[in-house]
Amino acid sequence: MLNIPKDKKIILFDGVCNLCDSAVQTIIKHDTKDVFRFVALQSDLGQKIIKHLGIDTQKTDSIILYQPGFAYYYKSEAALEIAKNLGGIFYFASLFSILPTSFSNYIYDYIAKNRYKWYGKKETCLIPTKELQAKFLD
Repeated sequence: MLNIPKDKKIILFDGVCNLCDSAVQTIIKHDTKDVFRFVALQSDLGQKIIKHLGIDTQKTDSIILYQPGFAYYYKSEAALEIAKNLGGIFYFASLFSILPTSFSNYIYDYIAKNRYKWYGKKETCLIPTKELQAKFLD
């Protein structure tokens, strides 16, 4: 499909959301196995991936986890899958996967709907430092 690494899990995130930026920074800090790469939803590559997957952006506008050639997850399933891959204390968050997806997505949607009001919004997407550039795809 696109020129993206097939051996990495791609996290598509809202590049102007402060909460999402904080989550990306936390994931980078705890991604000791170098599993993840990041793409802003607003970027050209982000839009191409969304189109390739056939995701309706009216139904989700925050986080998508894409495993090239395997699967994709969005909303609460993406967050739980990311937590599981981070291991350590984050692995315990995956215990929430026992909850019905409709319930966990309801909570996720409530937070996503209010994220700009509660955490603010940037004017532009995150520009990674030179040390972190390899983690971001464009």
